[in-house]
Amino acid sequence: MVVRRSPILTNTHQRYATTLTTRADRQTTVIPSEARNVSYLGVFPPSSQSDKRQFGSSPSRNLLYGIYMLTKPENPVVNERDSSTLLTRAAELAARYVNSASERAVAPKETAVAALQRFHEPFPDSGCDPEKVLAFLDELGSPATVATTGGRYFGFVNGGTLPTSLAANWLAGAWDQNAALRVMSPVAAELEEIAIRWVCEALGLPPDSAGGLVTGATMANFTSLAAARSALLAREGWNVVEDGLFHAPPIEVVAGVEVHASLLKALSLLGLGRKRLNLVEVDEQGRMRADKLPKLSRNTIVCIQAGNVNTGAFDPASQICEAAHQQGAWVHVDGAFGLWAGVSPQYRHLLNGFEKADSWATDAHKWPNVSYDCGVAIVRDAEALRTCMELSSAAYLTPGAKREPMYYTPECSRRARAVELWAALKSLGRPGMAELVERTCAHARRFAAGLRAAGCRVLNDVVINQVLVSFGDSSKTQDVIRSVQEEGTCWCGGTVWQGKTAMRISVSSWATTDDDVDRSLEAILRAARIIEAASN
Repeated sequence: MVVRRSPILTNTHQRYATTLTTRADRQTTVIPSEARNVSYLGVFPPSSQSDKRQFGSSPSRNLLYGIYMLTKPENPVVNERDSSTLLTRAAELAARYVNSASERAVAPKETAVAALQRFHEPFPDSGCDPEKVLAFLDELGSPATVATTGGRYFGFVNGGTLPTSLAANWLAGAWDQNAALRVMSPVAAELEEIAIRWVCEALGLPPDSAGGLVTGATMANFTSLAAARSALLAREGWNVVEDGLFHAPPIEVVAGVEVHASLLKALSLLGLGRKRLNLVEVDEQGRMRADKLPKLSRNTIVCIQAGNVNTGAFDPASQICEAAHQQGAWVHVDGAFGLWAGVSPQYRHLLNGFEKADSWATDAHKWPNVSYDCGVAIVRDAEALRTCMELSSAAYLTPGAKREPMYYTPECSRRARAVELWAALKSLGRPGMAELVERTCAHARRFAAGLRAAGCRVLNDVVINQVLVSFGDSSKTQDVIRSVQEEGTCWCGGTVWQGKTAMRISVSSWATTDDDVDRSLEAILRAARIIEAASN
């Protein structure tokens, strides 16, 4: 077989012709293709009737068809110029989406969700032009998103994404760095080290603490609690990394009745079990009662909250830390969003005592408004964290002298989350972060005042950015929540607080304005009036 290449021109691209001569039939055939595509000669028969008519079924023609399938224009190669065009178009579509997010309905229309079925198809037998892929993704995907980046999304304590963070996300995507080791990405490793130090400074945590960037608070809780488990068992002479949990000394875990589900998941993944959790009574705002703590020991992990996910309330950290440390227990803080209140002089008092804990978990994609996903795990005892996360020896994974990111988190290969976190913190600074916290808390108070003035029952003390409101019985409240979500002016979720169904309003986005709050209040109260009228 002889294969020769010669350049030819089409209307739009410089292409190549492959001249193939097979010994079987001595035929010479010219096949247009991208030059880089002619890298593998596969032998496989035509499948469709049209291809069988064109290529026949002899072995030589099977080879010919195999080369054609590998080189035909439907499998395009993106060159540098095409890549630039594609990225420019992606930026245009992204900018259009961002600029329209505050004006569109927050929840997607049913027709947009139904249209997602068009994505379902068998794995393609041939490639597709990248610009067509992008256009198709935008056509179907953009209308089927929830407008969390706008100013009227108040669900799940989700932040928006700061423009600086989004722009950094784009740049980091272009870099495509693996943030596992410094040798893989010096910039990712350096920015992660700086960002974690900044988080400790901003939150008033011990400066010599160690930390890592993970997907979110679930994995941040997991990472911190893994360090706690390792440290407590090491005191008893047990190496959990080497020997596992079989026959290990027992560890007791204590938490308030209002413990968050993500922490329960972390405990189950760590083999500490959900059913073995010792739950402590809480007050009417969900704060753990320090006077109800059980007997603690050096083998106890006490989990406290900085910001209850429903009420925003803070556990009495000073009292609990003092009681725990007297017995040698480890105190862990689940502070997915509430820890960030400590950046503000107005709310710093709420965090008194939390700096005395042994580990902390928080999210950067909540109040700091970093792009998803970005969680932060911080541990006072740096050696405890590194010990439980250290990778077994591998000849090709040689750590350097400086901090290596993957030795502080469960993941090895990982995206460079530090780029967006660093950019967000750099752009905000301490004053900007404090202003963001204070402004969103003011919006929450504005919501609460408007709801109370209309006769609705606000169920919690609005201490930070969380508002719980009831519109009557469970059925009415659920109907109001459903109506608000479907109408689309804003989006608020539902919850059950101490046996009572409530709408939960979480104000976390930098983009929310007073006008957004007023428009949302109007929509919520309008829905409540309609539901009330229908029930009479």
